[in-house]
Amino acid sequence: MTGPLPRLSAAQAAARLGVRPETLYAYVSRGLLSRERTAHGSSFDPLEIEAFASRRGARSQGGRASSAGGMPLMVLDTAIAAIEDGELYFRGVPVSELAHGASYESVVRWLWTEHRSGGSPPEGPAEGPTESPETAGLAGDPEAVASARAALAVLPASASPLDRIQVAVPVLAVSDATRHDLAADSVRAAGARLIGGIVAALGPPPPVPDRTVSRLLWTALAGRRPTPQEDRAMNAALVLLVDHDLAVSTLAARAAASARATPYAVVSSGLGALDAGAHGNASGAAHELIHLVLDGADARGALAHTASRGGLPTPGFGQPLYPGVDARARILLPIVATLPHGRRVVGAVDRLAAEVAALTGRHPNVDLALAALTSAAGMPAAAGAAVFAVARMAGWIAHALEEYTQPPLRLRPRGRYTGPAPRG
Repeated sequence: MTGPLPRLSAAQAAARLGVRPETLYAYVSRGLLSRERTAHGSSFDPLEIEAFASRRGARSQGGRASSAGGMPLMVLDTAIAAIEDGELYFRGVPVSELAHGASYESVVRWLWTEHRSGGSPPEGPAEGPTESPETAGLAGDPEAVASARAALAVLPASASPLDRIQVAVPVLAVSDATRHDLAADSVRAAGARLIGGIVAALGPPPPVPDRTVSRLLWTALAGRRPTPQEDRAMNAALVLLVDHDLAVSTLAARAAASARATPYAVVSSGLGALDAGAHGNASGAAHELIHLVLDGADARGALAHTASRGGLPTPGFGQPLYPGVDARARILLPIVATLPHGRRVVGAVDRLAAEVAALTGRHPNVDLALAALTSAAGMPAAAGAAVFAVARMAGWIAHALEEYTQPPLRLRPRGRYTGPAPRG
């Protein structure tokens, strides 16, 4: 990247800070921000704005480490995931153990069981806690998969992998005559058909040895079958992304389950919230940031270019539930570094991380690690959102199984009216 670093207009700077232009200029008058005046108006250094936004965010948190960017509406009991002392646990088991030693399928089957006491982590594709025959694998129904493939075939070429997933879910739903049965065994069976059906529908019919979620998904997104090393990396990413406290998409899924929506509708609700720049799509912007560095930009210039596009924090950095690096990124990035192109990609990530830490104090999160994986794999920027979605479907189903045991419609917050006084 050559030439002067891009600068923000006053409108862009105010939007990034979430304030009115008058407030922005008040910051300037108090010496908190600098600006340059030209014939076209005031302009601002995007990296200075980014650092200021981070400082304001840290002050607004007020030390409330339990709140990820806002005051929670409620506190919900869950026996699925916990984050303590910078580590992520599924049912009491460190996620690092699962990512390195268990298949995605075995982790899913284990999470979907009804025990609440933790226990030994699952190991390998055919092991884990007691399971019913319906959840012995994550395989889609062949007729339903064929219908989903037909629906996806008419989408425009511009449709992203996440777009395709969102279309496929209701097609798989209408093909399942038992979808309204909310008994636990039926929900687990539907979840298995759903996840298996999605990854099968995204790509061509696979050879028999490739019928695992990680291999099917890699083939669909990369356009080629993975090596064992690549399959290991994809499997680890899927495991790490299964669940993460009550993220906004998980809350949406649980709200749907509270209304006794079908497992397919629960997943559709989660996907609707996931399809957002501040959540499931964040890895796409982080992928583009990494490629700016891979294409020759220095880290500072790449960050300035990204910040000049305005509106959201630097993609791939910051996770308020961790005091330092996101535990999932800390696990996944070394695995990505073992891939053929991984060392170069992780080198770019390290340069970006050093610049962001010095500038804002924020650290890499899982979106950056997922972007590193898709970059090293030669996948498009939009591929990360699909990996995130497929992985998190298992968590949404686990939360639905929990929520179906609670009184219906309990997740109904009461609104506080703040509009004009009613007439009459």
